[in-house]
This record gives sequence, C-alpha cells and structure tokens, in this order.
Amino acid sequence: MRKPAVRNLTLRSLTRRFAWLLPAALALAASAANLIASTPAIAALQPAAPAASAAAGAGWVHAYAAFGEPKYGPGFTHFEYADPTAPKGGTLYLKNPDRRTSFDKFNPFTVKGSSPGGLAIFMLESLTLLSGDEPQTMYGLLAEAMLVAPDKSAITFRLNPKARFYNGDPVTAADVKFSFETLRSKYVAPAYQTQYAGVSSAVVVDTRTIRFELQDKSADTLFSLGALPVFSPRWTTGPDGKPRRFDEVVTEYPVTSGPYMIGLVDSGRRIEFKRNPDYWARDLPVRRGFFNFDRVVYRYYKDDVVATEAFKAGEFDIVRIYGARTWNRQIKGPKWDDGRIVKELFQTGFGQGLQAYDLNLRRPIFQDLRVRSAIGLTYDFDTANNRFKMFRRASSMFNNSDFAAEGLPSAAELKLLEPFRQALPAEVFGPAFVAPDTGGDALRLRANLLKARSLLEAAGWKLGADGVLRNAKGEPFEFEYMTPSERSGVEDWQRNLEKLGIKMKVRNVDFALYRRRLENYDFDMVAIVEGRFTLPSPKDYEQLYGSKSADEKGNSNYRGVKSAAVDHVVEAMNAAQTLDALRTAARALDRVVMWNHWQVPDLYFSQLPTSYWNKFGMPAVRPTYYSIDSPSDAQPAWPLVTWWIRDPARR
Repeated sequence: MRKPAVRNLTLRSLTRRFAWLLPAALALAASAANLIASTPAIAALQPAAPAASAAAGAGWVHAYAAFGEPKYGPGFTHFEYADPTAPKGGTLYLKNPDRRTSFDKFNPFTVKGSSPGGLAIFMLESLTLLSGDEPQTMYGLLAEAMLVAPDKSAITFRLNPKARFYNGDPVTAADVKFSFETLRSKYVAPAYQTQYAGVSSAVVVDTRTIRFELQDKSADTLFSLGALPVFSPRWTTGPDGKPRRFDEVVTEYPVTSGPYMIGLVDSGRRIEFKRNPDYWARDLPVRRGFFNFDRVVYRYYKDDVVATEAFKAGEFDIVRIYGARTWNRQIKGPKWDDGRIVKELFQTGFGQGLQAYDLNLRRPIFQDLRVRSAIGLTYDFDTANNRFKMFRRASSMFNNSDFAAEGLPSAAELKLLEPFRQALPAEVFGPAFVAPDTGGDALRLRANLLKARSLLEAAGWKLGADGVLRNAKGEPFEFEYMTPSERSGVEDWQRNLEKLGIKMKVRNVDFALYRRRLENYDFDMVAIVEGRFTLPSPKDYEQLYGSKSADEKGNSNYRGVKSAAVDHVVEAMNAAQTLDALRTAARALDRVVMWNHWQVPDLYFSQLPTSYWNKFGMPAVRPTYYSIDSPSDAQPAWPLVTWWIRDPARR
C-alpha cells in the first residue's frame, strides 16, 4: 500500500468553499492520503497579467478574479464544463465521501457529531462560487454583483432579487449578516473564527446589499467572504419562536437556498436528497446544466472493503479510489472487461502542494542541515514507486505548476533573497532543488548512502562498533515516524537507515490521538500533504512556515520553521499585485524551503482515480479544477453536479 500522509486541512485553501467543513475534512484526510500525489505538469494556470484584476475599483461586477480578467463576461450563458441541454431525471447513488461511517446531526458547522457530507454540495449555497476552469475567480450566485474597494479594504455584495430559501422566504442582507456572525461565534468549530478573522464588520446597507469591511486587505479574505455559506435564521428558531444557541441546533433540517432538500433519512446510515422543484437559481448562467438528478442517495459503509464490494454489486454508482493497491488489484474484473463499469484516471490542472515527511525542528536531532540532507538521501522513492508506477517525485512546494522554482534564480528572485544570503544555504542561489533519485538502481542508492554517511560524520555522528550511529555524547540516532495508518509503507526506508546505524521507529496511533499530537507538535516526523491550489495562497504559507505560527499550538507549522527569509518572501507573496510578482515570490520561497531540507519530499499526483457504472452522460468539456465527490473542495464536484443518467428509466 502506498505510504499514508495526512492532508493539511487547516489551510484556508482547503476551507475556502465552506470553512465549516473542517471537522469532516480532517476525517477525510487520513483515508484520502494513500493516493495524494500528482502527474505531468500541464501548466493550466493563466499567463501573467499586467496588473491585479481590473475588477478591483471597476465598479459593480458579476465576477472577480484574483489576477487578470474573468474568463466569462457579464453576458455568458453557462460554464463550458456544463451542458445546458442535459436531461433531468433519475437517481444518483453514492457512498459516504469520507471516513464518516454514519451521521447523527444536520448542523455541519458545530464541533460535536457528524453531519452528512452531501449537505455542502446539494443544499448550501454561498454568495459566489468558484469557476472550475480558471484560477481563483468567483462568480455571483446568491449575490448578483459585487463591488471591491480599490485597496481591498471592503467588499460589497448585492443579492439577486430572485434568491429564495426553500421555504419561499427571500434571502436578505440580514440573513447574510446572521450567517456571518453565527459562523464567527464561539458555538461553531474554532476554524471558522480564524477564517473570518480579517473581517472587521458586516454592514447591512439595505435589504439586498451588505458590505464587509476588512482589516486583512487580501484576496484570500475577499474569496473567503464570497464562499460564505448562507442559511436562514428560521433554522435556529425553536418551537417557542425564540432563537437558540447554534450548538443546540442538531437534528433540525437546515433552511437553505440550494437545489435539493432532505427527503428521507434512515438511522444515520442513509440519506436522500430530492430536487427542489422551485429552486430559484435553476436558470442562472452559473447553474445551467447543473444538478441533473431528481434524487441523490448516500449510503454509509463501515469500511472501504465493504464499500468496494457494494460498488461491484451496483449499490452505488461512482467511487473515487484513494488506495493504489485497491486501484491496481481490486478495481478490475468481468464487469470492467465488458464495459459495464468504467475505470478512469481523471486529469486535473491543480498545482500540487508538497507531500513530504516533515521533520520537527523542535527536536535537537534535526537541527543540523547536514543531518536533514542525509536523511533525505536515504529515502529511495524510485524503488517504492516501482510497485505501482502511478506517482511522480515531488521536488517543489508547487508541483504541477509554473510557481515551482526552475533553473537559476531570476534577478527579481535574487532581490528578495540577497538580504538573507548569510543565513541561507548556498544552494538557494544556485539551480532549483531536485530530489535525490536512484532510478531503482542499487548502485545509485549505495552512492546516496555513502554521501549521507559523509554528511553525518561531518555533523559529528560516528558509527560505533555495535553498528549504531552516535553523537559526541554517545546518544544513538533514533527517531519516530508517527502515522494513523496500520500500514506505514516505510519498511524499505527503515532498512536503508539501518545501514547507516540509524533507527526509525514507527508509531501507529488512532486518528484522534494523531490529531491531538499534531496540534501539540508532539512528534519527530509525520507525513503531511499541503493541499492543491489554483493559485498559491500566502495565508497558507504563513501558517505552514511563518515564524509566528511555529509557537502557536494547533497551527500548521509542523516543522517548527523560524526563518526571517521565509517571513519576508511570504509577505512579498501577500503583497503581489501581479501574477508575475506572485510567481517570483513563490519561486523564491520554493528555493528556501526545499534547500533547507526541512522535510523529505515524497510524491505528487494530479489525477483522480475513479470508477463508475457506465450509465452516465457527461459534458464534452471537462473543467481544469474539480473533484469527484468531495464536499470539502472549493471547485465543483464535477460528476455529481453536471453528469446525467442517459436512461433514467433504468434505475
């Protein structure tokens, strides 16, 4: 089985659709991580724009792009990756989209309990939604137009007069403010307060207009507000007509504006969403060709083995595969051979964040750069990958994108890096980092191990007569790899380390303990995936590498990085007014992070291994940025929202 990694789901980039999905997304991460990686770089990002989006300061607009202009103009009729002529009807059957094996509430925002994943996709709507075929561009949904201050100090939304909750009530600016204030309250998961921390106030201008005033004048904050999920205050009103504390709203169905409503529920193991015949947005350009199934049914299974067999038996229609072993060994047979079931690798254009084994610099054993470099030389990715031949080696924080460093630093990169030359490895100012490789050849592995031994000796580690590597104090070189998976996948790596006298122990822990130890930075080494992106978010890298976050428990600086150079370059990313400036800063950051060897880079994978029953029609054009079934992605779950059943009478 491919080595597990846990996705870093505290990042804004992974909560940008609905921040309230964080608890479920954390559960999803551990199972999804078996196959998080990427393939050939396909340069799906837009070319450099001469300036930041012209939408800023251009008056009321239907769409807003972080850089450049939106692909679709004010008069567009539909997204290219949806078919406005798609037939409606039939039932889509799905499995639980993450590790939740049941649900016991319908409030997805609170900490306790589990809610159905389909709520995000089929019931809740936000002020805007992200396009699936251009980087970081939002189009109005509940909001028909938006107004961005030239200095990004405020964003104003004007609601569509047609917008309605499913009970017929109009969606008003007061409802938006209520949703915003609720999601900033102490009665929801703490991540939501962080999500909107950069907003100073929400002002109801009139019935259909609301203005958010910002302390954090960044595109991230603008897009976070665009993704604000809106629900009716009636959801929180008790039988006595009085509002209840939000964490006391548990089993009541959410009052929302989305295309579906909850139909049937069966003991937390099955839920059915039924189309709302009066859905207010069905003719909007951003919704034409979307939501073509009359019903969507989720069945919850206890584990992947049971779910795989249920899929083969036809109990549900589409499955996203997260394990390379499952993909290669179980997703095959007569039903695939005769075409009843299809097996497909769906290509995406996401930039792929760094999947790596993060070394905790808070541990004295990892503080020497030579030691960290030596550990990286002992990892033989090529031999491990030969088993499945599905992955590519990560050599960057920004794989599969043109934000990855390449060649020698440009003059603009050097301008950012030169003030910190004395504190940085000399390699930062040379060619871009390339992860050590062996090509699966034993002689090349031996050469890497010999180089690693020399680095360790230079760092004061000597091999004793007992075959144990020790420092000047006589302490053995030992560290622990913590994982929530029963399959660590690092046996070959352990053997390579043993050849140098190093002992890597594997500590398997349950996910609850794993999460707690992550939050307290109580580990030596863990495998983390930093998420995918259309444009890299500076806020993410502040959390991952910023000096301030290193001392904040519960943040994402797992490595414990404290670097003035990193802080400076991340700030340059945040201040970028053009795509060129963002790219320059990202490439400079890439050089600093990779050449410091704060991690051992692993793999990336830009495809989505998926199997589905051959019953669907699908649009001729695929989006660039999309998921298969995830409720936690900002971009569309393309099969679920745009496919249709060719013959609804079949089932």
